[in-house]
Amino acid sequence: MVDFALRRRGVLADLREGVSALREVCDADVYLLRAAGFHGVETETVCPVCRKENLTEVSWVFGDDLGSASGSARGADEIEQLALTHDAFTVHVVEVCRSCSWNHLVESHEVGLASGEGRRVRRAARELRRRR
Repeated sequence: MVDFALRRRGVLADLREGVSALREVCDADVYLLRAAGFHGVETETVCPVCRKENLTEVSWVFGDDLGSASGSARGADEIEQLALTHDAFTVHVVEVCRSCSWNHLVESHEVGLASGEGRRVRRAARELRRRR
């Protein structure tokens, strides 16, 4: 797991010191804001920029074996299911404020099966469904 807390502190310090502009750090695009509404999990952390609401964490999945699911936001249950049937993939957790559009990568970690196992597991599951 990679934790980006140190980088986050640096970005916020740059904002406070005037090194970075508000528009540079509060730049969440519409897809991230929508994903926060559908797949996000509200945290106990108040937005460090506007302090109007708690941050929402959104998980994005990336991996070759995921096919069209790669690059999409997913809930925890969906990620768990993908991890049981797909080769290792990366999950990026992004925090976002739906009020001011602050967003920052919080952590990145890998989940899933060993290389080549995902296809084998999915094939076996299809075979079981056919036999029923």
